[in-house]
Amino acid sequence: MTFNANRDFIRWIIILSSFIIISLILWNTYSFFQKFKAEERNKMQTWTFAYPEYTKYFYQDGIELNSIAERIIIDSTVTTPMVLLDKNNKILNERNIDSSVLKSPTKMVDFINKLISQNEPIEVELHNKEKAKLYYGNTPLLNKLKYYPLALLLIILLFAAVVYFFYKSSKTAEQNKLWTGMAKETAHQIGTPLSSLVGWTEILKTENVNSNYILEIEKDIDRLQTITERFSKIGSAPTLQEQDIVEATSSSFEYLKARSSKLINFKIEHPETSISVKLNAQLYSWTIENLVKNAIDAMKGKGALQLEITQKEKLVFINISDTGKGIAKQQFNKIFEPGFTTKKRGWGLGLSLAKRIIEDYHNGKIKVLHSEIGKGTTIQIAMKTI
Repeated sequence: MTFNANRDFIRWIIILSSFIIISLILWNTYSFFQKFKAEERNKMQTWTFAYPEYTKYFYQDGIELNSIAERIIIDSTVTTPMVLLDKNNKILNERNIDSSVLKSPTKMVDFINKLISQNEPIEVELHNKEKAKLYYGNTPLLNKLKYYPLALLLIILLFAAVVYFFYKSSKTAEQNKLWTGMAKETAHQIGTPLSSLVGWTEILKTENVNSNYILEIEKDIDRLQTITERFSKIGSAPTLQEQDIVEATSSSFEYLKARSSKLINFKIEHPETSISVKLNAQLYSWTIENLVKNAIDAMKGKGALQLEITQKEKLVFINISDTGKGIAKQQFNKIFEPGFTTKKRGWGLGLSLAKRIIEDYHNGKIKVLHSEIGKGTTIQIAMKTI
């Protein structure tokens, strides 16, 4: 208990530390961005001071006389998109603007609105005392810096996802290894008394015992042998053989029917012809039994249970319907997760095993086809035919 508490405490410390580090990085990035914007505005203001001086000498003498002003004009606008407009919205100067924008009045208006959204315009007093406005945008460096936090968050999220899936896969592999070991050990433990039962059955045959009793005992022994073989196959790739799925399904269904409550109305519908699929009969019958037993539990031992087999093109569908309590729609996928159960007693492994047998071993699909609270559920298996 103390170990789990310490582990949870360390986990929260790591999460909190990560959150603080990310917050500091984002805050520093924002501070850098604001600092660069302030420096960019200072450059633009310097430009507005130099431009009237530069144009004053240029227009007065016809030649450039103020090299300092010219240097400021050039250096301040190396990459900054900007446009200077007089009171009549005539372009007096522009830098780093695409020619297609300059030729289109509509595009120019949109471009100026974009510049206004990025930075507040600066008023300029020209050499002839007239007023003008300087509109300027962010430099490419500022635009890149603006998206840097998003890129950083994306990298962090991707890294977190990799760590999460690595942890989840490791945990799943560990759980699978545990269940495989338990299943094989169970098969081994069942094997010893099962051998003794076979011997005792042979002895009973020599005694004056009703043959029907012995026949039923042999059926249950065969059943135990099947269960043992099922558990022994957990964790290893099963052998698939061409078999008639109609016969395999019917035999499993009839076996459970004979050993279930008489208050349940069992019904099966299937084609008269055989349907061949690649199948491991033992594991498949385990799936059918799990689904039927779940249906019986959902009906609390009383109701109607129907199994229907249909074929459509290259697929065969097995629908198992009950008149039980039903499943909420948000639980359609959860019921196939290991450990999920709505029963007071149970480990929640039946449907997860069924899903693994059908989808991982037989390349089929299993899903809740339909369910309504208080009316019942239909679970469907779909498999490819040969």
